[in-house]
Amino acid sequence: MAHVTTATDVSGSWAGGLKPYKASYGKLMMWFFLMSDAFTFSTLLLVYGTLRFSAEKDWANPETVFTHFPGLTEYFHIHPPLAFVGLMTFILIASSVTMVLAVEAGTRFDRKKVEFYMILTIIGGIMFVSCQGYEWFNFIVGSEWGGMQLPNGSVITIHSPALYDAISAAGLVLEDGVKIPGQLLAGLDPAVFEIKLLTNNADLMKTTGMGSGELVNGAVAQQVLSQGGVWFKGANLHMNEYSQNPAFADLFFFITGFHGSHVASGVAINYIIYDNVGRGKYDKLGHYEMVEKVGLYWHFVDLVWVFVFTFFYLV
Repeated sequence: MAHVTTATDVSGSWAGGLKPYKASYGKLMMWFFLMSDAFTFSTLLLVYGTLRFSAEKDWANPETVFTHFPGLTEYFHIHPPLAFVGLMTFILIASSVTMVLAVEAGTRFDRKKVEFYMILTIIGGIMFVSCQGYEWFNFIVGSEWGGMQLPNGSVITIHSPALYDAISAAGLVLEDGVKIPGQLLAGLDPAVFEIKLLTNNADLMKTTGMGSGELVNGAVAQQVLSQGGVWFKGANLHMNEYSQNPAFADLFFFITGFHGSHVASGVAINYIIYDNVGRGKYDKLGHYEMVEKVGLYWHFVDLVWVFVFTFFYLV
């Protein structure tokens, strides 16, 4: 007599309990978490793209903002554009390679190799977070010269020894919120100013790129500068010397900070797994699946950074 499937029949492929891709419960839950996190990062990057390309006020050019490099900038005054961010990207990708090697060693139950590659991955993560701290510090502190917000809301960064001599002679100390009187600027020849950024004034500047331009009208420059302004340096959530649009700094802090928190938590988790490996915990369990699960998280963090690097720094 042929077998008849009934409503209470629990045999066959529909009974559950099968693992089509041999994925454990823990690995499946990790994939679900990574998918939800991917939606979060995607939303942040979509918000960034929307605000940037719909902004009425000029947006800073990352190539002119992120130019610090340890040693080169401090001692030789060399400002290679995006070189340090490129180094950070290389470090994170290299740590992803060492994580792959750790997972592979785990499949062979080679505990010493798993420990070795895990500690390299942890060092790579610590280096990346440290580099991000250096980048944040320089972004917050600002450029060597600082910026000035004019009464019309425009932001201008001026590289001018003549300006600083005049400010010193007037007894002013350049710090956030200091008002530079118009009469102090009115007597200076606009030709001595190297204006790196001036937004929202088409008569004065010919735009040569996002957040940059060149002086085309000295008379208008004289008139604009004679209005005076408020001096400030660096960036915060309210204003920044790199762009008239405060959203540039806001999104930088939020997106890179959110990713940095993922890397920092990944370093902590990796250390816990590294410690468990050293204690022989996974040899006793008979598998190194936990190394593979944290590896999935680490690869995700690395992949997200590739998108952040591409869309925030390069595009």
